[in-house]
Amino acid sequence: MKILLVGLGRWGAQHLRVLRELGATVWVADISRERRTWVGRQGIDAARVIADYREALPHVDAVDIVTPADSHRAIAGECLAAGRHCFVEKPLAATAAEARELEAVGRAGGRLVQVGHIFRFHPVTATLREALAAGRIGRVRYATGRFAGFKRPRADGGVTQADAIHYFDLFAYLFGRDATRVDAIQRDYLGRGHDDLSWTVVHYGEIPVSVEANYFVPGNWRECVIVGERGALVADFNGAAVTVHLGEHRRRGDAWEAVETGKEELPVGGDEPLRVELSAFVDACAGQAPNLVPASAGARALDVVEAAEQSARLGRSVAIDIRGQ
Repeated sequence: MKILLVGLGRWGAQHLRVLRELGATVWVADISRERRTWVGRQGIDAARVIADYREALPHVDAVDIVTPADSHRAIAGECLAAGRHCFVEKPLAATAAEARELEAVGRAGGRLVQVGHIFRFHPVTATLREALAAGRIGRVRYATGRFAGFKRPRADGGVTQADAIHYFDLFAYLFGRDATRVDAIQRDYLGRGHDDLSWTVVHYGEIPVSVEANYFVPGNWRECVIVGERGALVADFNGAAVTVHLGEHRRRGDAWEAVETGKEELPVGGDEPLRVELSAFVDACAGQAPNLVPASAGARALDVVEAAEQSARLGRSVAIDIRGQ
């Protein structure tokens, strides 16, 4: 397959590596002369390294877009209009409305749009889904997610849009239901005009989920906890580990006891998430598999981002109308 990679920042370079490992013939477009020079040293034909992505559209089957979020609508829209399938890194667009415009353009042209919600392809997520499907912890009561660490803030949006969105999509995927209500607190401590810390409580029907995201906590935290009637699943995405803690609260007369009934490290195994994700895109483009993360999923994740911003600004809960999605 011939694929155009648009955007060669830190994450775009990883996309380039994986696409080549998958055997794709890769074109690369980036406005930076320095980045284009670097690509040329990686053994890619200089004729396939360009500044303007439009030049490559007649020569490729699909496009992989790894650029700032505020450019996604324009770039993906033009590529879809040219009849090319598109992989678009999350967030799908700068707004939910733009995301739904891309969804409509892709549908009208019969072209797929896959969104880069990479947590869906993480081996930890596969283990969590298996444990939930097997009823290991009983009915889910609530969950928490933490995506935080001391790092450089992204320039194309706030931390809720950049990082918390991972969990907004992940929990919708794990629980098989859309978000219905949001309560959020956001702060802009750095004065950039974008939130750099957020706490968001997202309600997936009767299941509340608390998501923390920020640029300040020492370390690198990518973890979640799912609590059920008979125990909890504790997941570490960085360490590729999932532990099930079994236990119940039992009433004895007028008192309650916390009774632990077991602990087990669950097997976690699988390929690199980015490789699985892009391989799924290539298969979907070839008609060999369904689109596992359609544009509608990207739009719904942005619905939560926008509801969180509104909730933080207004200081109240904000409902999400899933009927209108």
